[in-house]
Amino acid sequence: MRKYILKRLIQLIPVLLGITFLSFAMMRIAGSDAITELYGDKGAVSQEIIDAKRAELGLDKPFITQYLSWLLGMLRGDMGVSYVSGKDVFETFSSKLPATLLLTALSIAATITISIPLGGLAAVRHDRFTDYFLRVLSFIGNSLPNFFVALLLMQLFSIKLKLLPVISNGTTLKSAIMPTLTLAIAMSAKYMRQVRATVLEELNRDYVIGARARGVRESVILFGSVLRSAMLTIITLLALSIGSLLGGTAIIESIFMWDGVGKLAVDAITMRDYPMIQAYVVWMAIIYVMVNLITDLLYHALDPRIRLGVSGE
Repeated sequence: MRKYILKRLIQLIPVLLGITFLSFAMMRIAGSDAITELYGDKGAVSQEIIDAKRAELGLDKPFITQYLSWLLGMLRGDMGVSYVSGKDVFETFSSKLPATLLLTALSIAATITISIPLGGLAAVRHDRFTDYFLRVLSFIGNSLPNFFVALLLMQLFSIKLKLLPVISNGTTLKSAIMPTLTLAIAMSAKYMRQVRATVLEELNRDYVIGARARGVRESVILFGSVLRSAMLTIITLLALSIGSLLGGTAIIESIFMWDGVGKLAVDAITMRDYPMIQAYVVWMAIIYVMVNLITDLLYHALDPRIRLGVSGE
């Protein structure tokens, strides 16, 4: 197990290098930089001032030189200074993480609370009214874009009922309710269908038929065996969501002005703030590699066939 973990961590190195290099290159292909964005609409600024500022930040150097300079700095623990705000990138990025972590935790908790019970209920009530009703709700939830759900929630809870603020008033639970609901509605609609399909497949397996023949109660079969077997699929789905949520859901954070890393990344991309963008890229790469590693380890813990290398056929 230790060798496996070490191997996966070593694989992180070329992944990070490749992703950071590509992101650096793609931003340069865009044809502008932070200085252009800052002074481009100010006709009174002379070209000499623009060139001097670009030289001060090192933006006049070749692409490879800029990339290697940033990479060496990051390896020393220095992620640079924001081209726009002039603040330390690591400190700025770290200050936004608590908001994203809170939103991620609340969204995952809400998704689990909604999707697993309703998905299991739909499977148990297969081809009955409850099943059809939940499938229709799931279809509607899947069809609605996140930004539209956000606008509906704003209209209902902020404008009509006046219970919640239209935009967040800091990192508070009250301000987190609407962005959490927006994310949870979309994820729950998708995962409810997956949970239903997985549980339904397990309910038709031979071990369930045998347990019923021995007189084992349905609740014991469902909670003791079926849901445990279905957890592999559920964990995989949640792991993917955790990765994307930890990266910050840019649209939702921007709509609700939730001060997390997603909104920070959108602002940095708009202003071509390369050091801040690179910090976000590294963060996302580490998240997905670590989430995949943790998911693999959970697979080993939950499924003996994986530990023993036995096929499921």
